[in-house]
Amino acid sequence: MSATKDIAPVPTSEETYSILISRAGIEEVPEIAVMVGELLEEIMNAINIKAFDHNYSETNNLLIDFLCQDKYFVFVATACDGNYLGFISLYESHALYAGGSFGTIAELYVRPDFRNRNIGLKLVSSAKSFGFSRNWKRLEVTTPPLPEFDKTLAFYEREGFAVSGGRKLKIELDAH
Repeated sequence: MSATKDIAPVPTSEETYSILISRAGIEEVPEIAVMVGELLEEIMNAINIKAFDHNYSETNNLLIDFLCQDKYFVFVATACDGNYLGFISLYESHALYAGGSFGTIAELYVRPDFRNRNIGLKLVSSAKSFGFSRNWKRLEVTTPPLPEFDKTLAFYEREGFAVSGGRKLKIELDAH
């Protein structure tokens, strides 16, 4: 089952493309779940490792749960014709080292045909404004320290993010 809409042709550089950034609601969940799958597939192709096991239905259900509990915040970029171009997702964290509450960018994705059109910039700008409205001290994001993600790192640095050191580690907490 796919909720993907047909995507309109990409305008040439001379044409303008109106983009709306809005906070996502439940009605956008199917489109966001599709884009999450696209993002994860792109990452796995870049690193040549099956690092994720994306299940559309599970992603859809988790996203509904997260949004309903106000634990997860998503902004979508749509074209004037209603096509979904990308999204950014955030969650709130709390830490003493950060001086209080802060936001973390969980995912940022712009469909390949719509990159280099300032859509990522607009999504990040919306995330910054949202964080400011919630009195977050800062926004954090993690990018893999791999050459395949140098463009991603450069994008965030252009947007004012600074490398803060450390590496992201994880351990699975399986129910025993």
